[in-house]
Order: sequence, then C-alpha cells, then structure tokens
Amino acid sequence: MRILTIKNKKDEAYLRTPVSPLDFAKENMKELRELVREMRRVMLAAPGVGLSANQVGVSKRLFVAQVPDSKGRSKFYAILNPVLTKISKEVSTLQEGCLSIPGVFGEMTRPAKITLEGLNPFGKKIKLKAVGLLARVFQHELDHLDGVLFIDKATGIHRVVPDELISKS
Repeated sequence: MRILTIKNKKDEAYLRTPVSPLDFAKENMKELRELVREMRRVMLAAPGVGLSANQVGVSKRLFVAQVPDSKGRSKFYAILNPVLTKISKEVSTLQEGCLSIPGVFGEMTRPAKITLEGLNPFGKKIKLKAVGLLARVFQHELDHLDGVLFIDKATGIHRVVPDELISKS
C-alpha cells in the first residue's frame, strides 16, 4: 500500500475524485478492519496524523487519524462514512501539510470545533466532538474524501526543503 501523491497526474486525478458512502450490505467488515489496520500502519510510518482511504488508492469513504492530546497521549480513530454535523463559528488559522503533497505547506482557516458522526469499523454508530488539532485533522481528511486538497483552499502556500537536503557547510 502506497500513499498517492500529486506528483503523478493519474494519482492527482484520483485524489480529486469524491468518494461515495460505503454500502455495508456489500462490504466485508473483516476486510474493512484489515484495511483500517494497514492504513494506520502506513500513516504512522509516513509519519502522519491522518489518512483517508482514497489517499492509498481505495475508493471507500473512511479515514484514520491519530493525534496526540495536550498530555502527549494519542488516541486512534477510524471513521467510516463520516459526516460533519456541527461546526463552530470560532475559527483558527494554522499551517497544514499533507502526505499526498510532500514538502508543501500553507495557512488554512478552519472551524475550531466540530461534531462528526459516522461508524466505527464494527459498524457501530459514533458521534465525536473534536477541538483544536483533532478537529483540523478530521476536516482535512473529510476534504480528501470529497476530492478537495488543502492547496485548493490554503493561502501562503510554500515548499519546505527537508533538512537532509540542506548543505551543512
């Protein structure tokens, strides 16, 4: 499993295609849970804090996320058929990047608090209230599932050169 990037035009076209909701009558839940496990492995190895299924070439409406809280503890999320049900009027602007657009960053303004509903990998309904970085990651991944890349909305887009490419002389 590899992360699709916009460096490849076919991959970019795929990333820009919205993903339809999962039809659980047609899904093998065991295979979905295996997909979630593999996506988590790929996300953490990247390293990243969120990954949508279409970023790894799978046209399924789901994403995974793992974000440290204020105490440095991480909680893992896997959300199938996610839907934003509430957003705050309060917004925050922070720099974002994306595993599918390596080395590129930009300023994104997003609602600071959201409520998200969906299903867990066992088909159980879930409702999550998220604030701060977690809310931002959820919104970023939802954008992916809708075929939207952060560079479509960000301002001040810039490229960052990895440390290993900077001459130390």
